[in-house]
Formats: sequence, C-alpha cells, structure tokens
Amino acid sequence: MALLTANMAFISQYVGARMYGEASKVASKFLTASVLMSMASGVALYALRQPILTYVVRPPPEIFEDVMAYSGIITLDLIISGAVMAYSTILQSIGDTRTPAVVNGISALTNIVLDPLIILGLYGFPRLGAAGAAIATVIARLIGLTALAYLFRRNFPELRVALTKDLSRDWIYGNLRVGTPVFVFHVSNSLAFMLQNSLVNSFGAVVATAFAIGFIVMDIADAVVWGLTTPTAIMVGQNLGAGNISRSREVAIKSALTVGGLSTAGAMSVYLLRHKLVALFTSDPLIYVEALNFLEVFVFTLPFFAVFFVGMSVGRGSGRTLVPTILGIIRLWVIRIGLGYILAYLAGLGSYGIWVAMGLSNVVSGLGSLIWIKLGGWAKPLINDVLH
Repeated sequence: MALLTANMAFISQYVGARMYGEASKVASKFLTASVLMSMASGVALYALRQPILTYVVRPPPEIFEDVMAYSGIITLDLIISGAVMAYSTILQSIGDTRTPAVVNGISALTNIVLDPLIILGLYGFPRLGAAGAAIATVIARLIGLTALAYLFRRNFPELRVALTKDLSRDWIYGNLRVGTPVFVFHVSNSLAFMLQNSLVNSFGAVVATAFAIGFIVMDIADAVVWGLTTPTAIMVGQNLGAGNISRSREVAIKSALTVGGLSTAGAMSVYLLRHKLVALFTSDPLIYVEALNFLEVFVFTLPFFAVFFVGMSVGRGSGRTLVPTILGIIRLWVIRIGLGYILAYLAGLGSYGIWVAMGLSNVVSGLGSLIWIKLGGWAKPLINDVLH
C-alpha cells in the first residue's frame, strides 16, 4: 500500500503534466519494485510457513498437510499479485479505472468456476482438495496479469513500461517520503484493530457477535466508499501535475460533499432497515438488542467516515500523506481504543461506551479531514519537489 500510494501520486501527476516519458520511467520502477517485493514476500512465506503454522497458527493435525500444501502453492499467487497491483495502479493513475475492475472481476469469476472443478475433481479434472483451491487462485491471477499487461500495452502505447535496473536515489527517496506515513498507518491499523477486537471480546460472546454483525454493514460501506473515493486521488493528482491548483481543491471539496451526501442517504436507509438487517443474522434476543444498539449509535457517523476516506484519497493523489496518517492514528488509538476503554470500564458504560467511542472516532477524523481538505497545504505538485 505504501508503494502503491507513492507511485499513484507520481504517475498521475506526470500524466496530468503530459510528461509521458517521466511517467513511463516511474511506472517501470514501480513495476520492478512491486515484483521484487512480492517475490521476497513469497520466498519468505514459503521458507517460514512450517514454523509459522506449527507454532503460531497451529491448525488441527488432521488438516496440517493440506494447509502446508495450500500455503506452499499460494506463494506463487503472492508473487504474481505484485505485478497485478502494479499494472492496476498504473492504469488507475492514467484515469482508466474500468480495465482493472473488469479484468480483476473476470479473474475472480475464473477462480469461482475453477474451484469446484479442481478441488472436487469434476468433469475429468484431478481431485486435488485444498491444493486445488490454491492452484485455481494462481491460474486465475495469472490470467488477470496477462490480460492487464496486454490491454495496457494496446491501449496506452505512449507509455512504455518494463522491468528496469534503474531504481534511482530520487525515486527511492520519494517513495520513502510519501510511502512511510502510509506504511505506518497500515501497521498501526492492524495493531489497533487487534486491540479493538480484544476490547470488544472482553465483554463476552453476545457483544462480540453483535459487533461482527454490525461490522458486516461497515464492510459494505467501506467497499462502497473506497470505490467512490479512488477517482478523487486520480483527479487530484492529474490536476496538480497539470498546474490546475484551484481545480484540484475544487475536486477534493466536491468529492467530500458528494460522497458525504451519498453516505448520509445510505446511513438513513440502514437506520430505517436496521431491524430487518439485524434479523437476517440472528434470532437471539440478546444479540439482536446489542447489534441494534451498535447500529443506532454508529450508523449516522458513516458520512464522517466517508469524508475521512476522501481525505486519504486527497493524500494519495497529492502525495501529502502525513496529515491523513496522523488523523487515522488519532481515530484508532486515541479515540477508539483510549477513549473506548475509558468509557467502557472507567465510566462504567460497558459495551455502549465502545460503540460511542467508535462513532466519535469517525466524527473527529471526518471533521479533521474536511478542514485539511479545505485549508491544508496539500495543493501543490509533488513531482518537482521530490523527483527532481
């Protein structure tokens, strides 16, 4: 994600400036680094999977060999994924979000079709069990990579992207400058979510199950908001590269208002349907009441969550990632975990205190992002400062 964010900013700004030669150079470096990093990750997973599975994950003995076989083959998928991510990001940076979406969708459907054939051995295919699931994934991913590479070269011949030995000092420095806050953000997120889950689980199975039901709604909202805000990063980057500073600010502000407004409409729909939504997942009266409490506190903070996502996209497009990272860390560590613990245990509000802290985390980060979008110093091209 750190590598993706930095190079989306660089490529989109070069494309906006119509500096296609420089965009090609950065894209080639990005592709090379993605492949090298995914290869290193794949080799590390293959080499370390036995002690990881034996001492950390500890699957039941009767499926241990299946897990070993699956994890060994899936390392190939990890390696291929680096190139898929690179081509998808390059296309998105140019402004073509449709091709990656269609190709990755076809790849996923291919995986769905191949899974039962290879896992169960249908229609003459060998019955390979868990290993077959990994093989199906690798085949589908390879098909996706081939299609992305072909369509990119056919549709954008002015951009010449290939593996290169020229990973220049300026490019590495630029990735560290832009990508390090993103890296810190995602590592921090992972740790914070583990602690958040621990805090929720401390109140028992009813609260934990209600939280899981509520977060199904959040996962849907997350996917929708991510899709709506990705174009913001591209438009901000290309306008900054073209020197359209005022237009880049206009894009960011209109995106915040539009996505926030759509999220408000969605939140109202969820609120009106909350009883039916919760009833889809449980008939237990205790879980039902707790899940309703979660949604009733949390759902109307979704527009602020959406604006926070817009702020992250503005950071990705402009390459100014520090402020969104700080807001993200405050959102999770200070409010969700810190304030959540205080409200739940010290103030005696129990699980309701956790729900309130989670809602406040969205409000604070959303308002902070809106202020930064409107007044922050992000609206200036990065490529001249970092890569030259």
